[in-house]
Amino acid sequence: MDLQNIQNQLNTEFAKSETRIIFWFDDKDIDYINEKGLDTIRQHAKDFIAKREAPAYIANDGKQTPMKGHPVFIAQHATATCCRECIRKWHKMQPGKELSQVQQDYLVDVIMTWIQKEIEGQEHKI
Repeated sequence: MDLQNIQNQLNTEFAKSETRIIFWFDDKDIDYINEKGLDTIRQHAKDFIAKREAPAYIANDGKQTPMKGHPVFIAQHATATCCRECIRKWHKMQPGKELSQVQQDYLVDVIMTWIQKEIEGQEHKI
């Protein structure tokens, strides 16, 4: 199954989850993305996943991703890539084992797909 099919399946499941549908970007987030560019935002997502989600053991799991302050944080909550428990539940990656580079790349792709869809949605509102 390719990333687009996985994303479509997740979006179907997320639509049923009241927790996942409450996230969106405000003007400040959109401005930040436009200022930095998607390549920089992708690098931020890679760094956040590598440092906050990839380790086998995370002392503050469930609390390591702020709810606001960076567009990637919002996207992580919207895509259930915000903690190892959400990653386990929604993306079927077991905790207690360091995430492989392939798994990390997948999570970053999920985040960036959501960000791109949000940006496109904002452009249609203008």
